[in-house]
Formats: sequence, C-alpha cells, structure tokens
Amino acid sequence: MSSRIHQPSRPSTSSSSSTPAAKEPRAKDPQAPAKAATATPPRAPVKDFFDDVRQQRSAELQRQKPSPADRGPAARALPQAEARRPLPTARTGLTAPAQPSSRPGMGAVPYDGGTTFRVWAPNAQRVQVAGDFSNWQPVELQREPSGNFSLDVAGAHHGQQYQYVVQGKYGDWRWKGDPRANDVTNSTGNSVIVDHKAYQWKHDWEFQMPPWNEAVVYEMHVGTFNDSPGWGPGNWQSAIDKLDHLKDLGINVVELMPSAEFAADFSWGYNPAFLNAPESAYGSPDDLKRFVDEAHKRGIGVVMDVVYNHLGPSDVPHWDFDGETYGKGGSYFYTDSRASTPWGDTRPDYGRHEVRDYLRDNAMMWLRDYHMDGLRLDATKEIRNANGEVNPQGWQLLKEINDAVNREFPQKLIIAEDLGNEPGVTHPQGAGFDSQWDSNFVHPVRAALTAFSDSERDMDAVARAIGFKYNGQATQRVIYTESHDEVANGKQRLPSEVGGWDAGGYHAKKRSLIGAALTMTSPGIPMLFQGQEFLEDGHFQDGDPLDWQKKQTFAGINQAYGDLIKLRRNWNDNTAGLRGENVNVHHVNNNDKVVAFHRWDKGGPGDDTIVVVNFGGKQLSNYELGLPSDGTWKVRFNSDWQGYSGDFGNAKSFDVGGRWSGKDGLPASGTLSELGPYSVVVLSRDK
Repeated sequence: MSSRIHQPSRPSTSSSSSTPAAKEPRAKDPQAPAKAATATPPRAPVKDFFDDVRQQRSAELQRQKPSPADRGPAARALPQAEARRPLPTARTGLTAPAQPSSRPGMGAVPYDGGTTFRVWAPNAQRVQVAGDFSNWQPVELQREPSGNFSLDVAGAHHGQQYQYVVQGKYGDWRWKGDPRANDVTNSTGNSVIVDHKAYQWKHDWEFQMPPWNEAVVYEMHVGTFNDSPGWGPGNWQSAIDKLDHLKDLGINVVELMPSAEFAADFSWGYNPAFLNAPESAYGSPDDLKRFVDEAHKRGIGVVMDVVYNHLGPSDVPHWDFDGETYGKGGSYFYTDSRASTPWGDTRPDYGRHEVRDYLRDNAMMWLRDYHMDGLRLDATKEIRNANGEVNPQGWQLLKEINDAVNREFPQKLIIAEDLGNEPGVTHPQGAGFDSQWDSNFVHPVRAALTAFSDSERDMDAVARAIGFKYNGQATQRVIYTESHDEVANGKQRLPSEVGGWDAGGYHAKKRSLIGAALTMTSPGIPMLFQGQEFLEDGHFQDGDPLDWQKKQTFAGINQAYGDLIKLRRNWNDNTAGLRGENVNVHHVNNNDKVVAFHRWDKGGPGDDTIVVVNFGGKQLSNYELGLPSDGTWKVRFNSDWQGYSGDFGNAKSFDVGGRWSGKDGLPASGTLSELGPYSVVVLSRDK
C-alpha cells in the first residue's frame, strides 16, 4: 500500500465491531482478503489529546468501578479500554459554535478558509472530528434534526487527514473513517479532505461522448491492464501509458472495473469499503482525474463500475457506525433477512432515504467530480431482489439514480449488469437504465464457439442471440464474448476454452475471432475485455497482468480486431448499417453450420451490410444466399485472410454480384465464391 500519507498515532477504538462477520469471499472476486494496516514511517509526534483526561478518568474508574451492564448492551469493554476513549468532559482546546453548519453537502466539503464536516449518525449521542487541522484534538460537531452532525471547521483544508470520534447510543466511543471520505490513506487508515475544484482539467473540453450506437466499450482492470509482476498493482499512470493502444484499436469507451477503495491492494474491486474514495493503491484522486483527462484527449469516454448491491464485507466504516446495530450492521444496512447477499450480510437498506441518498450521491460524484461519462451498476438483480423476492425499495433506488442522471447528465451512459433477462431494467417506466449486459448473447454464442464438435453447434440459438433486443431497441443491450465474469469463476478466456493447452493455435484463433466478429456486427453496444484483442489466454486473476508481448506475437489478430471495430464505427463510410437498429437473420443453415444476417439503418448503398458466418470446419464453395438488392457486394472483411494469421486458409472470398432472384426472403441473391472454415465475411455496397 502506498505510504504517501502517514497515519497519526491515536487512541484505540472501542471494542464495538467495525466489520461484519463476512461469509466466504465473493466468487467473482476470490482474492480479496481484508487489508492489513500499512506499515508507514512514524509521523512527527503530536499531543495525545486524551492525556488530560486519562489520569482523571482512571482515578474515577478506581473509585466507581461501574459494571459493564450499567452502560447498555453494546458496551462490554475492559476498564483500560474505556479509559482510552474520549469523554464528554474532554476539553478540546477549540470552542465549538452553538449551531451546526448552514452550508450544504455531506462528508468533508472544503470552502474558502475551512471545511464543513457533516455525517449521518442517527443513533449517536455525540460526534467529534479530529485531524491534522486540530493537532488531532477532537472538535465537537453539532446535532441537526435530520440525524446528521455538522460543523464548519476553519483552517481545515485539502490534503489533511481526519477521523470521526463517535459516542454511540450506549455511551461507548469509537473512531470511524468517514463513509463519504473522498480519499483515504488505505482501507483501514484515515480519511483525507479533498477539494475537487483544485484539479485543473486540460483536455476535458475537447471530448464529447459518442452516440450509444457508435460506442465500442473496452472493460479494463487497472491493477492488471499494464503492470509488471511483483510489487504493487498497476495504477492510473501505467494505464495512461497504454491509452494510445486503445485509440489505435478504435476503442471509444473504457469501462473501469470497480476502483473505489477496497480491502487489500489486489482485488477485482467488488468489495468496496469507501465508495467515494478511489483505490489508494492505484494512486490519488488527481491521478484518476488525470487518467480521465488523458482518455478524453484521445477521444475515449470513461465509465465507472460501481457496487451498490452490498458493501465490503470487510473494512467498511458504515458497520455499527453510531452504536446501534439492530442485531446486525446498523443504520446503513438491512437488519432482517434482506441483509443477506452472496458476499456477506451487508446489503444496504434501500428503504432508508438517507442510504438511497448516499448511493445516489456517489453515482453523481463520479459523473460530476471525476467527469466520468457513465456508470455500470454491478449485480442490479441483487438490488431489485432480495433472497429471490422482489424488493420494491431496490427498484426505487435504481429509478432514483437514473432519474438524477437524466436530469443533469442525459448524455451519460448508465449500464446495468443484471443478467436476469428483465426488460424493465432498461424500460423508461422501469428502472430506466440506458443499457444492460446481455446474457441472451454471450451464453449461446460461447456455447456454439466452444462446442467440442461441429454437430453440437446450434445455429438457431445463434440466430436468436444475434436478433435479440430489449424493448425493441438495439442499444439497450451490451454484447460480448468475454468479460471479467466470463473468463474466471471456473471459466477461461475464449482461446483457452476452445484450444485448451493450444490457446494460440488455429482453432483458438479462428473461433475466438468469430466471437469478436459477431460482437462487432450484431445489434447492441459491443464490448471487449482487456487483452482479448491480442489473444490473451488462461483465466483472469487480479495479480496476473496482461502479457503485452502477445500484441506482437499475435499482431495479425490485433489487426483483425481493429478492422472489425472500424467496420462497426463505419470509418470508411460503407457499413453504416452496423450502427443501425435493424437486423434480419435471414439465412440459417444447421447442416453446414452457416448463419447470415442483414444489418441496416436507412438502407441502400454504403448502409446495407451482410454478415456471413461459417461455424463449421469445412470450406464452402459457390455458396448462395439472399441479398437486399442487386449490384456489387464488396468484401469488407474476411477473417480467413492470411494477413491475420499465417496458418489461415486465405479463402478466395471475391466480391459478390447481386441479381434480382429472391432467396431467404430477400428480393435478390448472390453467390459467395469461397467461405473459409470457421470464418466470417462482411459484405456491403459502395455509395
């Protein structure tokens, strides 16, 4: 863990638990142990502000020796620990005003000359803040009717560390990180004041988010995207160093796997502890802003993956924040059966408007303060459901987030990872997401590509996968053959699933390239997973960086991906139909394992596009299929070209002459001279 900020010495916390009893680590994030406090050089000595009260309190304890039972069920600490807690009688050295702050905002909000601190602690008796600005002496916050405590603290400024000192419902005291901290030293360390206005954006004005029908998404895990084995994970700067690769490939949207502060330096990110703080192992908040700025400079939008279906489960400051657990985690969490998730008993209580506000504000923070161009919400099925039952409060949260974004940022792309085949997720009268990851595409397509023999490949299932839409709209689904979930949890990268030990062999290259071609030519928002473009193999692990040498080893495959992306984005102005809403899977041949489909926007030359896919291992000659019109249909892409790989067959797929002789339900037809084994051919007419 970075030692950029030293943690000050401070008294021990109370005996109250600050972390839920976690279940087994999340299946999709198998290497996410609780983060140990980072060893850092000792900071300069500071006055321990409890010195003045320890002697007095120790003497009182000796005289009174109160029973733990007298202090309520949550207070069972030993007298020695009790003596180290701040007390209501402690003198702070600073005089607190009689009134709470009148300034808006939650968390630590800098203003000219100071910082407003406001925290939600509905069951707390008292809340104090201590930090660099007070020489770690406690400053008393004032109670608001809403259950918040707040105060304007003069002199507190950007970069200073702090923590809350909370007297719980039953009188016990505990140190707590700020659940709304915008930066932390690490997941068990101090919170840090951040002034988001201090960063000077350089290139942000140059960027405009592409229309969703032109977006090509690249899922990135910052820790492994560009890193060398050993030491810490990759970071924002190392990721910036490879942005030109994505620009050259044609990528125009990067989707970041969760990058909020999590336990441990190595993680998939689906165990968030501080939702508002970027992961400290990746760099500072300004480093993340610089990454977004540099992406925008290259015409690439940035979408952040956020996790609202559960918190932690370890290192979460929210757990027992104010001394009332209600038998589980306290005010931030459900405390009945709805608390249970596959990743621990930490499902947020969506029924509390304060919790919904907290999550909605987090979503808006990424869009406002970090200039993100969209969000991807993880496992929304676990928000709208609880224990398999519909949870209306979860639906309300999802709707409120999308309504807030649409009011302020209608151009931003909000994606759900639901995988429940629920049209209501992307329906305007439902949750209102712009798009959702589509299991109707990835599962049947991967099944056809990984089947052991050609006879097991189901072209009817592939045809349904190509033509599926949510609510009749193509961009309401994100389509892919690889994602972080599809290449782990017992599964591997597609080349490894196909080729086994020979993940760089003929079959692995051939069939994984079919998957890429279908992703780029089917209706939907196409997405790649990092390294897919140069045949990365094996399964995804958070400590195993991409092997960038493969970009040279499989330079032809990398070129094929670039060619497909350029077709998808209509760079040569002759495949506009791939950006359109319309699709007709007009040719399904289960005997020869061939599927062909027609894509168009407005139709006509330069628009109508035909995609022919051979899922079989035989080369086919003089293959007839339907066409939308006569004329010369030129080959725009032939995946069997030896320029992509020297062991490909280089099938002579010449341009096709269309004739007015109907076939496959279309008014014209044509004959493809050769269709290579396990190959894709894309045809269109010049304008």
